[in-house]
Amino acid sequence: MSKGVYQFLREAWKKPKENLGEILRERFAKWRKQNVVVRIEKPTRLDRAREVGYKAKLGYVIARVRVKKGGRRRRKPEKGRNPRHAGLVHFTPKSLQWIAEEKAQRKFSNLEVLNSYWVGSDGVNDWYEVIMVDPNNPSIINDPKVNWIRNPANRRRVFHGLTSSGKKSRGL
Repeated sequence: MSKGVYQFLREAWKKPKENLGEILRERFAKWRKQNVVVRIEKPTRLDRAREVGYKAKLGYVIARVRVKKGGRRRRKPEKGRNPRHAGLVHFTPKSLQWIAEEKAQRKFSNLEVLNSYWVGSDGVNDWYEVIMVDPNNPSIINDPKVNWIRNPANRRRVFHGLTSSGKKSRGL
């Protein structure tokens, strides 16, 4: 049986350093110079974008978000010794993907975050592409598969941990 385009894309992204090494290096050099949240025309990983809900029609927006790697350092107790297991370092309250989704939501406040996926990382940064939906667009209003996002209970859903990365971080 012959393979389709999406299967080739999926296999190429399974080992990105081997298959896309030089291309990714050039992309990262460009992406580092861009702003933290950038709206892009087309998804970098079309197969993954389609898996998590992207459709190439009006009302869908894709944003690439850069997030610094590493966790949050907690404050040291004022007095006493500094125990190794005090939990001061390696403390990340939520995943970097969830943080990227929140950054995109703050930048595009009139849109709703649908989902996101990883597109690359270097020594300092991780990049995620966030799929956002315009709840007031007629093509979204008339689409029964995605118009649930118009429900007021889903307003700013990323801040309530209702996206897939938020649920995963919350242990659901």
